[in-house]
Amino acid sequence: MSTYDDGMAVRRAVLGDAHVDCATAATTEFTADFQDLITRYAWGEIWTRPGLDRRSRSLITLTAMVARAHHDELAMHVRAARRNGVTVEEIKELLLQTAIYCSVPDANTAFRIASRVLAEDGEI
Repeated sequence: MSTYDDGMAVRRAVLGDAHVDCATAATTEFTADFQDLITRYAWGEIWTRPGLDRRSRSLITLTAMVARAHHDELAMHVRAARRNGVTVEEIKELLLQTAIYCSVPDANTAFRIASRVLAEDGEI
């Protein structure tokens, strides 16, 4: 299997088929190289490494999304974290931790986004 194929398999497992199908359907000639890059590099090289499990990678990724105010990506990765076994309680604790180390305003926004996503998915 190629790095691309490995990446696509992990991307689908973590983000879900619906999300990946939507992203690939929206790919244009202009964005195709970027989609290839993230599939091969982020998902095929990093998320497949044996040093951390997917659950740990999700926790790290959520923290990074809050710290950098990547709100659209945060919503996507809240769902991914749940798929990877992170509990709702653990997401709450992670967001409380980010209030201290990222900022209260960032955590406030993250709580709002996570609450919306978790409610949409019937988790809270």
